Amino acid sequence: MSDERTALVTGASSGIGVAIAVELGRLGWRVGLGARRVDRLEETARAVRDAGGAAFAHALDLTDAASIDACFAAVEAELGPIDALVNNAGLATPGWLHHTPPEAIQREVETNLLGPILTSRLLISTLRERGARGDIVFITSDATRHARPRLATYTATKAGLEALAHSIALECEGTGIRSTVVRVGPTLSEFGFGWPVDELEDLMTYWPRFGLQRHAGILEPEAIARAVATVLSVPPGVLIDTIEVQPEAPLDEDATAQIIERPGE
Repeated sequence: MSDERTALVTGASSGIGVAIAVELGRLGWRVGLGARRVDRLEETARAVRDAGGAAFAHALDLTDAASIDACFAAVEAELGPIDALVNNAGLATPGWLHHTPPEAIQREVETNLLGPILTSRLLISTLRERGARGDIVFITSDATRHARPRLATYTATKAGLEALAHSIALECEGTGIRSTVVRVGPTLSEFGFGWPVDELEDLMTYWPRFGLQRHAGILEPEAIARAVATVLSVPPGVLIDTIEVQPEAPLDEDATAQIIERPGE
């Protein structure tokens, strides 16, 4: 597989998506950038070019099948055949399920699950037609292992995304098309920035009763980007099934002092 590849990154207008795109730019890749906020995509494109890659931005609404088709076709026309897809875009609506409006639930399912199904279908189809190798990476959440109450739909869609990834891996055995999950813990991004402040504060005190959000450690988006780059850079013949990236707990100063004072114990 060539070192100079073409990737499409969804949700590339902020946070983890920007970091992934820039990291692929550092590898010298051609990077297609898809998101609803096209003005923000142009900022990402400049960052990718500054990092050493080529970039092309195009509007992408994962709730609209026609938009997905148009973005995919435009990226391939501009940058060449896509051989790597990073399904990164996602959103969540916090709150009790029975209080969540049906339209919010539908938008979340379409963005987080149906959209990646359709984008993955497109890439698999073109790779098989060309007889080419390729990669699909799914950015999921540790909510798939530890369900998050009051984020029920988000939890369900991310669990579905992992099931999709594993099903694709089985369907594509022997084709050179790899499917990998990058499961993400708490990460500094714009995810949740639009949530009501009182809702967010309440969740931060509510989740620990279930063993969630045990400490204040948080990842930088670049940590996720490096994990994705690792997955995409392994040589043919190697499949990484799942990587989970978690923040290390902040250092306990008292515990650290004890270790320093008693190094031989």
